[in-house]
Amino acid sequence: MNVNIETERLRLRPFTEDDLDAFHRLGTDPDAIRYVGNTPFRSREEALEVLRAAPLADYATRGFGRFACEWKESGEVIGFSGLKYIPEFDEIELGYRFLPAWWGKGLATEAGHASIAFAKATLHLQRVISLVDRENVSAAKVLRKLGFAYESDVEFHVRHGGHIELWSRTLS
Repeated sequence: MNVNIETERLRLRPFTEDDLDAFHRLGTDPDAIRYVGNTPFRSREEALEVLRAAPLADYATRGFGRFACEWKESGEVIGFSGLKYIPEFDEIELGYRFLPAWWGKGLATEAGHASIAFAKATLHLQRVISLVDRENVSAAKVLRKLGFAYESDVEFHVRHGGHIELWSRTLS
């Protein structure tokens, strides 16, 4: 998959196995995964299995997935943003995650706008959803900035014990 999306401060591109260290950090930092319901990776090997299963498999089967977000100045992978098919809802979800050192800088919003533009221009999607733990107030603020609206509370198997909200945005 040959996608390279540039924003003012970020480069969004497909993950590769060379990104394993960053992917592992994004899946083990307790603050970064607090609201996602996933358990932390137990090893680098487990992180590699997940990287291969999604997003790498998503690129091959669907033509899209979560993209690595690089800080343009250094090339460091500091997060991800992008789309994922959620079979339980038969919908495409926008998701994003950044390492805590990069929070509060507007990067999730910047990456989210780029991901939505990709969804619209390249994939010709009409609608995108986002699943958010009700307690994740910061994520909801980002979604509002991206033009999403709360739609309903939902049950979702990946999130353990959280109250999950479905937000949506029509792409026109």
